Amino acid sequence: MLELLPWVLGSLLGWLSLYLLLCGAFRARGAEWNCRLVTLSHGVIIVLLTAYVVFIDGPWPSHTQNTVLQERALSVCLGYFFFDLSWCVLHRSEGPVMMTHHGASIAAIAVTLWLGSSGCETCGVVFGSELTNPLLQARWFLRHAGRYDSLLGDAVDVAFISLFAGVRVGVGSVMFYRQLTSPRPALVMKLGGVVMYALAWVFMVDIARFCFKKSKGKYRRWKERLKLFPFFDVTSCRCPIRK
Repeated sequence: MLELLPWVLGSLLGWLSLYLLLCGAFRARGAEWNCRLVTLSHGVIIVLLTAYVVFIDGPWPSHTQNTVLQERALSVCLGYFFFDLSWCVLHRSEGPVMMTHHGASIAAIAVTLWLGSSGCETCGVVFGSELTNPLLQARWFLRHAGRYDSLLGDAVDVAFISLFAGVRVGVGSVMFYRQLTSPRPALVMKLGGVVMYALAWVFMVDIARFCFKKSKGKYRRWKERLKLFPFFDVTSCRCPIRK
């Protein structure tokens, strides 16, 4: 673990330097804009890196000894989470659920590096967790630019919800079950899996509420448009006046 400390510190300084560089380049933008650019950059990089670790480099099954690439990937991710958690605390931008998620992520990665095992499944969890992150940031930037209420905004929402439900909850449930039933992972890793899986369902409930609220709003606006144009028969796609 101690030999990986320079990698973690280097990652932390790297993300902090990128943030300061963006703050200097985009002075007219707020701090959150630049922080989300860093988050977007991390999301893209870590998804590509962990995808290679999980699907190409391996090895599986779980609780095998960490490889060098797994340790490098997790060190980069750990440095970012230290940066993002510090930023959130400084700006008080997140609620208790997201702060718990950040703390649990830091603890899980740190324990994985300390034990020297379970690197592959931890990279798998990071991949599933960060896969939807670029879409989440795209949604924020669209909203900030005033273009969220558009076909593109709807497409981003559908892609985000589908990936979250399919990967983080669907595939995550399979991984969670296999981790709990396997005798190989350490007890502390199983407890970490319980926390991360519970948080995934908390987020899923929030997403379901958002889907219901947005669908209800779209349906209400559709009904209002029908009231404005009562002469248009949408069921037959013909104008009754012309009959």
